[in-house]
Amino acid sequence: MEGEKLKPMDSEQLREYGHKMVDFVADYYKNIENFPVLSQVQPGYLRDLLPDSPPVQPESLENVLDDVRSKIFQGVTHWQSPGYYAYFPSNSSIAGFLGEMLSAGINIVGFSWVSCPAATELEVIVLDWLAKLLKLPEFFLSTGQGGGVIQGTASEAVLVALLAARDRMSKKVGKDSLGKFVVYSADQTHASMQKACQIAGIYPENIRILKTDSSSAYSLAPEVLSKAVSQDIASGLIPLLLCATIGTTSSTAVDPLLALGKIAKSNGIWYHVDAAYAGSACICPEYRHYLDGIEEADSFCMNAHKWFLTNFDCSALWVRDRTALIESLSTYPEYLRNKESEANTVVDYKDWQIPLGRRFRSLKLWMVLRLYGQEGLQSYIRNHISLAKRFEELVRQDSRFEVITPRTFALVCFRLLPPANDENLCDKLNRELLESVNATGKMFISHTVLSGKYVLRLAVGAPLTEERHINTAWEVLQENATTLLKPHKNDLEIHTNGSV
Repeated sequence: MEGEKLKPMDSEQLREYGHKMVDFVADYYKNIENFPVLSQVQPGYLRDLLPDSPPVQPESLENVLDDVRSKIFQGVTHWQSPGYYAYFPSNSSIAGFLGEMLSAGINIVGFSWVSCPAATELEVIVLDWLAKLLKLPEFFLSTGQGGGVIQGTASEAVLVALLAARDRMSKKVGKDSLGKFVVYSADQTHASMQKACQIAGIYPENIRILKTDSSSAYSLAPEVLSKAVSQDIASGLIPLLLCATIGTTSSTAVDPLLALGKIAKSNGIWYHVDAAYAGSACICPEYRHYLDGIEEADSFCMNAHKWFLTNFDCSALWVRDRTALIESLSTYPEYLRNKESEANTVVDYKDWQIPLGRRFRSLKLWMVLRLYGQEGLQSYIRNHISLAKRFEELVRQDSRFEVITPRTFALVCFRLLPPANDENLCDKLNRELLESVNATGKMFISHTVLSGKYVLRLAVGAPLTEERHINTAWEVLQENATTLLKPHKNDLEIHTNGSV
């Protein structure tokens, strides 16, 4: 059948080609450790390898897959590699892959209930399931005034929350007050908060980025927020939204939800909690306490596509009051009118998000929850945290390195110690260490800056990572550190011995 012309859709051709593609992907995972984790290509590499225009006549699948092997893979940074430790994980899994495959096969556009009742109703149900796993307040469930919705990313989640907060406040104080609205977040909050402000029309001078430091493990101190809010109110400004974080990107800091929430509530501030990364860990009873205070929140987000075995994209957002979201984002043109929507007896998720169209994303989350179960997911999370703890112990055993901030979940922040207390040289060495270990192809880590210090980040979270990979990563770091420190051996000995 390979010689036959490929039809737009045909069950038998789909079966044949689909099997070949599954075999190709399975072989990719079987051999994934043979690829350099971080792509080593230069910008523009692919332009020289592909034709200037598409083919006139159809090509064979074999030829296309050959090009993937020889041309595409060299330009892929392999996020699913066991040596991937950069940024935060973006999990793939068998269940997630199967869910994506099924979603692609059915291929609906589920903007309203009537456009695909199953897509809407399954999303409602699985987000209620996930809310119950996280032990979220009942008002976040679909049976209350709120409910859940799958967004593409946490960036979209914070944007729609901000738009709902803006429009709710505008109705209260008048539409001409936009220039007085103030948004609060910590200097550790994800940059998506600032982008959301830009899109929502919040004046740049009214974006409060509140300072954190090591004394609070880089969490937002309630007294800092309280002071900022009081000053703004005294200046005639209107506090609008506060974004707190459970597991910041730089260091997985955890903001004190309850204390911050009380300040928000007493000042009529919309309280958004971003648990994009660490929300997954909170299905484990021993980490659920990090969500204490979530009952004060107006909206809450976690990314199932980060650390919950659900293929990208799948960001779960819950709101306390769905009416605020719907009133801000709803449109109802004639061509979308239908009796179910007009009777107000169904959910139309187009009114909970920015775009109109949406995929059947709940299928993959449903499959993950069913095929792994609560215990399987908890075990998965705990294993990564255990591996991160192992890496942290290795770092502490080497006097040339230091752990910068205590590990909370599965991220370790560390650096080479500064020879002769020279912080500028230390930053330079750590940059060079980052580049050298990433150039080996055996691992990929990223960096941040904390209290002015250039810090290396190793985030454990790839599905295939085992203890042997952690040990290999540490060996690579040690070997490259030794090479970099050779010219500074005397300075390092003076620093280590504590003498001058």
